[in-house]
Amino acid sequence: MNRRDFLTASAAGLAGAPALFAGHARKPVRVGLVGTGWYGKCSLFRLIQVAPVEIVSLCDPDRRMLEEASKLLTERAKTDKQPRLYGDYREMLKEKDLDVCMVETPDHWHALPMIAACEAGADVWVQKPVSVDVMEGKAMLDAARKHNRVVQVVTQRRSTPHLIDAREKVIKAGLLGTVGHVEVCCYYHMRNNDNPPVTEVPDFFDYKMWTGPAPLRPYDAPAYPDLKANLPHRRWWRAFMEYGNGIVGDMCIHMLDMVRWMLDLGWPRRVSSGGGILVQKGARSNITDTQEATFEFPNLNVVWQHRTWGAAPDPDYPWAAFLYGDKGTLKASVQKWEFFPAGATKPALSGTPLMEEDKYPEDKTEKDLERHVASALRRHWQDFLKCREDRSRPVADIEQGHISSASCILANLSQQLGRTLTWDAEKHQCLGDPEATRLLKRPYRAPWQHPAG
Repeated sequence: MNRRDFLTASAAGLAGAPALFAGHARKPVRVGLVGTGWYGKCSLFRLIQVAPVEIVSLCDPDRRMLEEASKLLTERAKTDKQPRLYGDYREMLKEKDLDVCMVETPDHWHALPMIAACEAGADVWVQKPVSVDVMEGKAMLDAARKHNRVVQVVTQRRSTPHLIDAREKVIKAGLLGTVGHVEVCCYYHMRNNDNPPVTEVPDFFDYKMWTGPAPLRPYDAPAYPDLKANLPHRRWWRAFMEYGNGIVGDMCIHMLDMVRWMLDLGWPRRVSSGGGILVQKGARSNITDTQEATFEFPNLNVVWQHRTWGAAPDPDYPWAAFLYGDKGTLKASVQKWEFFPAGATKPALSGTPLMEEDKYPEDKTEKDLERHVASALRRHWQDFLKCREDRSRPVADIEQGHISSASCILANLSQQLGRTLTWDAEKHQCLGDPEATRLLKRPYRAPWQHPAG
């Protein structure tokens, strides 16, 4: 079965998915998870659905979240064997007993665990964006190649069945003609605009370990009444550039990476961006509420825009990509896609997410599951498992994740500096701009050391 056939396997074929992995059928995949929050559990639940799994170890600085995840995951895996629990990923990886290490942490904690997992002999499943600065991502790529590790980045649009369908039926079929411009966007009102007070750290949460190499901010977070605690790792962290890359790093990377995959694009040559906190000025959050960015590729630009206020220009596509060709337009999102021939007001072709809840009824009741994304995660895992067997590079290989992540980071640097950046991918430098090049690697909080030296 070739890669295309594998990724576009029918729902019927997926029912026998474990049979595709004869090696794994004899010996379960031994998995460790770093970061047991929402998406960590969601990702691991999808792996349990498609392959025999032994959950060896779990790691999280929140003891309550860790214990809750252990209970939920062992129940779903239908085993009485309890995973080992850790508050420090370094202790977990000392055992060197994992086939796969999942890194499902906040963005500022992707690089060091991923590199350590490679050094410990594990293949890695790592969340996007792969890094919070460009040189972290380069160090992650270097580690994967040095240790011959298979690394899958969770940019699962590349494994989304209806988007694979759009790529084949519209782009590969030539229905767009020459694509000369792409727009990507997000208009979700997702910026947290709270102003909670500084408070004490709960005794079950290791805040310094959670902060790691990031700046140590005063402990503040919205209260969670059901937990009777203020917890920054319950998505409050996304409001701060100390821990991530704002909405560009959270949402643009998915759409930019999807477009790069659909059109076979590499690195952008130039990146420019503008915007700021223009409307929601009363909040503590320091990420932009309004930002646009232009990624200049040979023969076309990809233009991003986000606003965390106001209405979306196209209510059907609040988070999406619009690919414009001389023969037609493709609109694509996680919810659907439509192809409009030039001059048409109604789509000639369309598609929607593959829902497999007849085969996986637990999808219907799983807390916080993005049900329309479940089939994409299952195929993303299957691609990863197949590549583990033949030691090939998966559809969202670390190099592709690094390119998309770094491009978004360059956009934020452009917005911060107020000027266009010209990118030399081979040297990993901003040409003629030593200040921007210095900002490609941000300082680490002691005693943590940056992987790029």
